[in-house]
Amino acid sequence: MSIRQFLSQNQYIQIGMHIDCWSKIIETAARPLIEGGFVTADYPQAVIDNTNKYGAYYVFDEGIAIPHARPECGVLKNGFSMVTLDQPVSIKGSEPVDIIVMFGGVDSDSHITEGIASIVELLDQEETLTRIRQAKTIDEILGLL
Repeated sequence: MSIRQFLSQNQYIQIGMHIDCWSKIIETAARPLIEGGFVTADYPQAVIDNTNKYGAYYVFDEGIAIPHARPECGVLKNGFSMVTLDQPVSIKGSEPVDIIVMFGGVDSDSHITEGIASIVELLDQEETLTRIRQAKTIDEILGLL
């Protein structure tokens, strides 16, 4: 399932959030996935622990973070959430990010092919990223994905 299909069905998008602590960003992005039964309550802590151990391996130069952890860290079903920030924030010394797309994949195959492939398509579209950053409604973002 593409990120657009999933988010249009589940609408786990939070827009213009003011969060200045990177671990709170992870927790905020995970909240709808936990509430929807896509990941366990332990999943965001696994992402935070991995970030502390390995750094912000999921941050891209375009100001996008794609935080995730391995399937066995609490993924119950494939799922995505998106958070846009009102101000960019650095995650453990990374380039500042203001678009966060969290996902969980139930196995390594879906983890890579469905999750990352859908998101990487966004990275190649600078105009789309600019418009996502400027979006004021969930419907605006869905129209851009």
